[in-house]
Amino acid sequence: MYPLLSGLSVVEASSFVAAPTAGLYLAQMGAEVIRVDQVGGGPDFRRWPQAPNGASLYWENLNRAKESVALDLGRPEGRELLQALAAAAGQLLTNFPADGFLAHDALAARRADLITVRVMGTADGGPALDYTVNAAIGLPQLTGPAALGDAPVNHVLPAWDLLTGAYAAFSMLAAIRHRDATGKGGEIRVPLQDVATGSVANLGMIAEALTTGANRPRLGNDVFGAFGRDFTTADGKRLMLMAITPRQWNGLVAVLNIDAEVSRIEAERGVSFARDEGVRFQHRDALFPLVERAVAARHADELVPELERQGCCYGAYRTTLEAARDPALVGDNPMFGATDNPSGLAYPAAGAFATLPAQAREAPRAAPRLGADTDRVLAERLGFSSAEIGRLHDTGVIG
Repeated sequence: MYPLLSGLSVVEASSFVAAPTAGLYLAQMGAEVIRVDQVGGGPDFRRWPQAPNGASLYWENLNRAKESVALDLGRPEGRELLQALAAAAGQLLTNFPADGFLAHDALAARRADLITVRVMGTADGGPALDYTVNAAIGLPQLTGPAALGDAPVNHVLPAWDLLTGAYAAFSMLAAIRHRDATGKGGEIRVPLQDVATGSVANLGMIAEALTTGANRPRLGNDVFGAFGRDFTTADGKRLMLMAITPRQWNGLVAVLNIDAEVSRIEAERGVSFARDEGVRFQHRDALFPLVERAVAARHADELVPELERQGCCYGAYRTTLEAARDPALVGDNPMFGATDNPSGLAYPAAGAFATLPAQAREAPRAAPRLGADTDRVLAERLGFSSAEIGRLHDTGVIG
């Protein structure tokens, strides 16, 4: 946690991954993020993975450092309260429909300089999820070994949700900067499908497909356009070895003591592998078996320190449980800390990903209990009296 956005208040009305991720990133940099949920929890409140008591580990980690207000959004009075909170804050982050009660024009009638950042499925307002978007842009047909033929492989990581969340947080800050300069608010719509399609285009994949008239073939664990693949050591440890830069390549050749064989291949094929990662990819049919044999002759505990000394790029394959128990990744990583979790479980909680060397890192903060901040937020933001708050409780409008 860092206080870079102290003084900024954002009302978040959202569910699932992309929009809550945007709110989380803003909160980790010091913004006050007031999350508004349906009384009893929204559609993602019990989402897997769950703790033994049924609490969602997903929900309590995506909503760390936020405040929680619980409203009955099925009733006009509950929707009115959410509209009033958004206007009071001046910033709304949501994935609610563009033409619903959180339509920007309706909110701007309350506050002309209001900023709305709306995460959407598709640009026309249609539904889309990470996995449907990924299917639409063709990546499942590129994932996995060639032996799969045309069978798709769904990814495990919701990459487009996470990228969309980061882009939405960036969009919020860009809109605030614009308002500071012009006095004008407005709405920014961030469609999940456009983030995915645009990201693939930025990587050159749209241009590649259209100019070649063909799909990129499946490469299994081979890295496209560079030297990279998994290799197994003599003691059965699997390493992902990469060589993007000349230093990484030269270091790998030195560690494996294969310089003579590499020189022979270069002479036979009339190429040089020293500087061009694309050439190393083109001739992987000769380089991979050479590296495979050299790695298979070494034990990991002897090979890894040499890779480290030479500045090589590698990664040891681990299970998620092994990674969670790794001191460098989690246990001794200052990004993590202890919090009081709604689930009642004790585990390392992640804080801000960035490191600011000139500022002290604040400890991660817990997710709120559902509705824990309702009374205080209504009193402070909307000026409600204790009697009015009591009435709203009695009628079930707030929780």
